[in-house]
Amino acid sequence: MSDSPNRLPGKRKYLFGLILFLLTTVICVAISMTGNNDFDVARREVLLRRVGHELLLQSGDSVSRVLPVKKIGENEYRISFEHAFTFQPDSLVNTTQRLLAKDPLANDYVVNILNCGNASVAYGFAISSNKKDDIIACRGRTQPTACYMMDIKFKPTNINAIKKVSLLSSLSVLAFVGFIFLKSVRPRKTLPHRQQAGMFTLGAISFDAETQRLMVNEKTIDLTRTETRVLRIFALSPNEPIERSRLQKEIWEDDGVIVGRSLDMFISKLRKKLELDPNIKIVVIRGKGYKLEVSV
Repeated sequence: MSDSPNRLPGKRKYLFGLILFLLTTVICVAISMTGNNDFDVARREVLLRRVGHELLLQSGDSVSRVLPVKKIGENEYRISFEHAFTFQPDSLVNTTQRLLAKDPLANDYVVNILNCGNASVAYGFAISSNKKDDIIACRGRTQPTACYMMDIKFKPTNINAIKKVSLLSSLSVLAFVGFIFLKSVRPRKTLPHRQQAGMFTLGAISFDAETQRLMVNEKTIDLTRTETRVLRIFALSPNEPIERSRLQKEIWEDDGVIVGRSLDMFISKLRKKLELDPNIKIVVIRGKGYKLEVSV
């Protein structure tokens, strides 16, 4: 038992190190999530500009600009153009599919070509990871030259949910380990060392609960098992009232039989054995129980 206090600092250092490691891991994961998300958005916007560029080339326009891509909603982008142009639905669909195939998260999306003036839909199609669910209409019909905008809405992926769950799981583990750490370092009430070893000092008498003996002035008195159990309850709470029912329950309940007069008999025997020190005595507290009085 003497080694346990020495092991506590090491245990606390280990728990503290584990908490620090988990905290660092959570921070790194959060940073990497943000970094990856920013990169994916930037890469997707480049691909969308490429779609707009090739759309103009197919209409015979190699001069006018594709305006900056705007994010108009969650997973939704708009491609605008400097001048009016015409397009063929087949070429538009093929070009969009070919380029967005380079975006690993763009498996499902809807494309709408809008008139600039009133934002009405001039043409649209939907692409799905399951080809049977693709919606493509009006193939082979060249659209008139006009001012168009191209809106692309991507189906939300589960990657954000996975990231959130991963982060929450890491925080939960961190909180749990922190709770264990705080619990382990919380100050605890400890008995004096001699009591931890089963030794009690009662006035001039030394009580060894392990060997069931009383020692005073180099004299040793043996105790029975039940006498030892009774005296140990008193020794743990000296000068404090102990209820009669508690004594009976803690000493005899495991045996399945509680005999009221048995307690009085053992108390009487203990009183005689404690007479070696007049400063120690077991007194009756009427209506409550007993008390081990130890005078200083």
